[in-house]
Amino acid sequence: MMFISIQELESAINYWRSQSPASGEELHLCLEASALAKPYALMIVQGAQRIPMDVLDEIAKSAIQNYLKTL
Repeated sequence: MMFISIQELESAINYWRSQSPASGEELHLCLEASALAKPYALMIVQGAQRIPMDVLDEIAKSAIQNYLKTL
């Protein structure tokens, strides 16, 4: 089982934000950053340092996998 650290998740969010900055008056995040923000927030609240990839939804999995390919 593959795990994603909170640092990797934060880096991926920042990557997607740089690729597609927040837009609109409400500053909506792009789809990828938004999908990763939910598990990131849960990790912060729970004090978790890593999570299994299996708990991510398909959009978040795709976003993190595509980010990891850029490294």
